Amino acid sequence: MPHPTAVLCAVGLTPSLIGEHCPRIAAFARTGALQRLQPVLPAVTCSVQSSMLTGTTPRQHGIVGNGWYNRELAEVQFWKQSNHLVRGEKVWEAARRRDPSVTCANVFWWYNMYSSVDVSVTPRPIYKADGRKLPDVYTHPPRLRESLQERLGTFPLFQFWGPGSSIRSTQWIADAAMAVHEESHPTLMLVYLPHLDYALQQKGPLHPDIAAEVRALDAVAGKLLDFFASRGVGVILLSEYGIEEVDDAVYVNRALREAGWLRVRVEDGLELLDPGASDVFAVADHQVAHVYVRRAADVEKVAALCRGVDGVDRVLDRAGQAAYGLDHERSGELVLVAAARRWFSYYYWLDDARAPDFARTVDIHRKPGYDPVELFLDPRFKLPKASIGWRLLKRRLGMRTLMDVIPLNAQVVRGSHGRTQQSAGDQPVLITAGGSGDSEVLPCTAVRDVILDHLFRA
Repeated sequence: MPHPTAVLCAVGLTPSLIGEHCPRIAAFARTGALQRLQPVLPAVTCSVQSSMLTGTTPRQHGIVGNGWYNRELAEVQFWKQSNHLVRGEKVWEAARRRDPSVTCANVFWWYNMYSSVDVSVTPRPIYKADGRKLPDVYTHPPRLRESLQERLGTFPLFQFWGPGSSIRSTQWIADAAMAVHEESHPTLMLVYLPHLDYALQQKGPLHPDIAAEVRALDAVAGKLLDFFASRGVGVILLSEYGIEEVDDAVYVNRALREAGWLRVRVEDGLELLDPGASDVFAVADHQVAHVYVRRAADVEKVAALCRGVDGVDRVLDRAGQAAYGLDHERSGELVLVAAARRWFSYYYWLDDARAPDFARTVDIHRKPGYDPVELFLDPRFKLPKASIGWRLLKRRLGMRTLMDVIPLNAQVVRGSHGRTQQSAGDQPVLITAGGSGDSEVLPCTAVRDVILDHLFRA
């Protein structure tokens, strides 16, 4: 009979952060084994989670980043949610092959819509025609959406991502996980705890305030550890990647534009990246960037240019990508890896006055790349709460108003991830209770089998 198991993903947790400020997690680690994980490249949320749950690399499962260029639609697409994008057998499907009685609940791990789990909860805002974005979740079964938010309140979307991100959203997710478990008693439960991810990107791992953020995460994790222990549920606690201190961004798209390869379309005086018309452009994703090159004959010339861009550490062609299991049709013809203490910005405009209107907003789907600057408020606002309140009031009065509260200054970002070359103290962790690890470091693709072993241990 399978042993009920919960897998808690405490994003950004590393050995260096588990110490005096993390008493509950440190105590849990002492009951069993703490191992370090070697993430896949790129070490970003969607790629690493997909590798953990399928036991394969991006070459097989196809998740080459948090987003990529859809060549057929000529669009850059980020943060899509359909599980159909992930190729291969997932861990809960493998468990069901062994024992058809296995059930699975997924609370906020990514690609959580239309999957084969029995219960799912995932963020899904309501986008109104007048431009408003309302907090909400998507659930399966659908009735769970209403019952959870009646019990816990509306999911705090604006504390999940953006300049208002805080421990509150992680607390809501943990409370939702406990409510789901009480109702459905799944054999396998996946729970996402994102708080440290955003705090570390905002402040950097060396900031003195990070100790308080770690304690806040530890308290939520401790509550879950107590909950599952009281119900005889074994726990695996892990993280996806470590976040390193950064000083500045790398602007590959600006270099490609200055070289004449990147095209923009001007709309109402502002510039939009036109990937379908561009000979070359980059999709920036933390410390990795996919560079899409229209003509095969240009690949080496583009590679030479990219090698000369300040902050680029490695330029991987298809052969180089193969060494990391990243040679997939969704990948760029070239993949760039940032140097230590650097990360890739998606910015492609050469004059901030020509930046698109969404550049100053929290808009994760429209931007052709990941933008951690969305975690910050523009310092031009002397009274930021009043400025935001005024914009919200105008929307409530039926006026269309741009929530342009984000700066255009990539230097404010203090933490990033995506590289796989890190010190031991900055690597992600895998903590299992009641046993000992066979090695100090495991590839993240081994997590699938760790979960199966936990479910079916003798």
